[in-house]
Amino acid sequence: MPNLKPLKIGLVCPYGWDAPGGVQNHVRDLAEYLIAHGHKVSVLAPTLDEEALPEYVVSAGKPIPIPWNGAVARVLFGPIAFARVRQWIAQGDFDLLHLHEPAIPSISLLACWAAEGPMVGTFHAAAKKQKAIYAIGPILEPVIEKLNVRIAVSEAARATLSEHLETDAIVIPNGIYGSNFRNGTAQPQWSGQTIGFMGRFEEPRKGLSVLVDALSIVARFVPEIRVIIAGPGDTEEVLKKVDPQLRDRISFLGRLHEKEKADFLTSLTLYVAPNTGGESFGIILAEAMASGAAIVASDIPAFASLLGDGKYGALFANEDSTQLAHAIIDLLRDPAKRKALALAGQEHGKIFDWDTVAEQIFSVYQMAIVGGQKVGLASDNRSWTRLLGRDGQK
Repeated sequence: MPNLKPLKIGLVCPYGWDAPGGVQNHVRDLAEYLIAHGHKVSVLAPTLDEEALPEYVVSAGKPIPIPWNGAVARVLFGPIAFARVRQWIAQGDFDLLHLHEPAIPSISLLACWAAEGPMVGTFHAAAKKQKAIYAIGPILEPVIEKLNVRIAVSEAARATLSEHLETDAIVIPNGIYGSNFRNGTAQPQWSGQTIGFMGRFEEPRKGLSVLVDALSIVARFVPEIRVIIAGPGDTEEVLKKVDPQLRDRISFLGRLHEKEKADFLTSLTLYVAPNTGGESFGIILAEAMASGAAIVASDIPAFASLLGDGKYGALFANEDSTQLAHAIIDLLRDPAKRKALALAGQEHGKIFDWDTVAEQIFSVYQMAIVGGQKVGLASDNRSWTRLLGRDGQK
C-alpha cells in the first residue's frame, strides 16, 4: 500500500454484522487491513449484539430480515436509521466514505443520500433484473451518481450494475488473507476420498441438493467417497433427501472458525461449489484455491470467470447433477490431473491476496479524494423525502 498520510475512512456495511456473509467478511478484512497500515477506520453496520463488536464497529441498530436474490438479507432502513447514519457522518470527520452495496435499501444507500464529499461505492451483487431490489431505479440513479468512483467485485457484478443503473465500475475482486489458507494443516478426519461443501445450505441457491443428487452416482464408482458439509442449516432436512444407504457418507461440521476453515479446505480431495445462481464472486473459491484444493464448480458466470473458464477449476453445467458426478469421478480417478488443477488454481489465487487487492482499492481512494475536500452532511436530502414521503413514512 502506498506510504501516504493516514486517512480517516468510514466504511458502511449494509448487512447484519453478526450474520455470516461474504460482504461482511470483505468489510471486516478491509477495515482490519487499513487499520494495520496506519489508517483510522470506523465501520457502521446493523448489529444484533452490540456487546461483542470490535472497537472499530459502530452499531446502526438491529437489522430486519428480508428475502432478496434467493437468500435472506438482514438490513436496516428507515427514518430512525437515517438519523443514526447522519449522526455517524457528522461525528466522523472522514476523509472518505466507502459504501458497500449502496443500491439496495440499506444504511449504505442512506449514507449516500446523507453525505457529500469523497465517496466510493462497491457493488457486490449479481442478479437478474426482475429479482433484484432495483425497482426504485429512477430515484437511485442520481444518488449513485454522487459516488466519485464505483467498484464491482466481478464482471458479473459490473454487468448487473450496468443493466440496472446504466453506469459502469472498476472491477476489483474481493480479498482474502491467502497465506492463512496456504498454511492450513491437513486433518486426518477430513482427508481421504472426501468432497467438501461450505455455505448456508438451507438456501436453495447454494445448490447442496445438486451435490446430494450426484452422490448416488459417484458412490457407485468411488465406494469410499465421503461428503463433508460445513456451515449452518437443518441437517435433518438434508438427510431426508438422501438415499438411506448413503446417509453415513455425509457428515456435518456446522460453522467453522477461520483456522478450522483453512485446515478443512487443505484436507479435502475436492471442493465442490454447486451454487445455482445469485453469486457475484465466490470468496470460498478464492479461499479453496489458496488452500491448494482442487475445485469443481457450477458454470454460473461469476464462478466461470473466477476459475478462468476451467483453467483453475473444473466446471459443470449449472444444476446438472449427472454432469457434476462425472466431473467428480474424473478427478478422483486421475490424481495427476487433480494435482495440476489444484496447483494452477493456487498460483492464480494469489491475485486475491489482500496485499494486492487493498493496493487497488487504495488507488481508488486516491482518485476519489480530490482537492482536500472532506466528507460532510448534504444540505439537500430531497431523494429521501421522495422515497418515504413528506411525513417520513412509507
